[in-house]
Amino acid sequence: MERTVVRCADGHVFSTASFPMQQAERLGPGRLVRCPRCARLRSAVPVTLDREAVGAVQR
Repeated sequence: MERTVVRCADGHVFSTASFPMQQAERLGPGRLVRCPRCARLRSAVPVTLDREAVGAVQR
């Protein structure tokens, strides 16, 4: 299963295995995902990472 790197509404960056309906462009990029840092359902959007930021992502 492919993992997606996302950023929650509080700015936490993490990877998730479940990022539903990525192909549905009409819904916009944001999805509700449980953030492991703040332990709440947050709006999250996919992010693009630089090489130095890859090590900072929590798995």
